[in-house]
Amino acid sequence: MSGTVAIVDYGSGNLRSAAKAFERAAAEAGLDLAVAVTDDPARIRAAERIVLPGVGAFADCRAGLLARPGLLDALTAAVIDDKKPFLGICVGMQLLADEGREHGAHPGLGWIPGLVTRLAEGPGLKIPHMGWNELSLSPTGVAHPLFRGIAPGAQVYFVHSYALAPARAEDVLATADYGQTITAAVGRGNIVGTQFHPEKSQTIGLSVIRNFLTWIPTP
Repeated sequence: MSGTVAIVDYGSGNLRSAAKAFERAAAEAGLDLAVAVTDDPARIRAAERIVLPGVGAFADCRAGLLARPGLLDALTAAVIDDKKPFLGICVGMQLLADEGREHGAHPGLGWIPGLVTRLAEGPGLKIPHMGWNELSLSPTGVAHPLFRGIAPGAQVYFVHSYALAPARAEDVLATADYGQTITAAVGRGNIVGTQFHPEKSQTIGLSVIRNFLTWIPTP
């Protein structure tokens, strides 16, 4: 497999750690894939695979996308029209929703119907949800190539105060428990997203990235 993986740069955090994780995963899998951190709409449209990271507030990340001329149009053309494999990470997954309700109501991309709301407070629970937590795969997640070879109870790394609640149960690939059920991964068609950070999740995270890099979505 050859081509380019575009990691979308829209001013949301340090993207170098994500790029290094994707480069390592591609090398370990023997894939001839170039990893490019870019905000160039033409490069994103031409890429074989697209990754949308996200750190910070929902509205700020959305504003960052809109502030770069042509970027949202290129993403939409590549992901929705051309059906290229897409991975959203953390707030990059949350942006897939219809709406985010962090500091007001803000429209999302609407690619995975649902709402992004604040995690519920509870005894002994600190917000943000930060650190390692166990994945529970849904029946859809067990069958999804993104989690191929991932054993039940695998631990991954989270940092977030808000979470996406998809409108359709079949879009949920994995959950985690934090005094409530948190959506940890979503997927529909050529689109997947992880609330956890695969680039910070060591061996399991690299396995998820490798699975994404070799995934061929079914029409």
